[in-house]
Amino acid sequence: MDTGNKKTLTVRIIIFALIIIAIVVLMRVVVRATKTAGTYDNFAQCLVQNGTKFYGAFWCPHCQQQEQWLDASRQKLANEGLYTECSTADTRGQTQVCTDKGIQSYPTWIYKDGTRDVGEQSLAKLSQKTGCTLPGAAAANATDTSGASLGGTSSSSAVTK
Repeated sequence: MDTGNKKTLTVRIIIFALIIIAIVVLMRVVVRATKTAGTYDNFAQCLVQNGTKFYGAFWCPHCQQQEQWLDASRQKLANEGLYTECSTADTRGQTQVCTDKGIQSYPTWIYKDGTRDVGEQSLAKLSQKTGCTLPGAAAANATDTSGASLGGTSSSSAVTK
């Protein structure tokens, strides 16, 4: 091998090594970002430990509001065991697990004692029903920026399937 080919090979190896190092660093940053604890992670885990289940549909605006109040994505809540998706991908049907549970409106919250609440539930109410403690500031002033009760329910806060 002549010196020109050796230099080219050396440069290629160095570039390849730098690319691998960049990929590893990027992966570590992404993994660290996904492990960042949310404000209500401990609260959501407590709900799960207390046998609470949240049944909803990906297209339901009230379910999306519950996710926002819990500061977590539907997937994260599902991974923790709190959320169960009831809608089929085509939005025209319901999953068997939700049919078996008698879910007729979204969101539906079922508690350990078998009682259920339909519609958006405030974090304060979920805390009261389950005994799970809200994080400091949220517990002290359970209001959102508009001054309304955080997660307050109303008669139109549920979507019927």
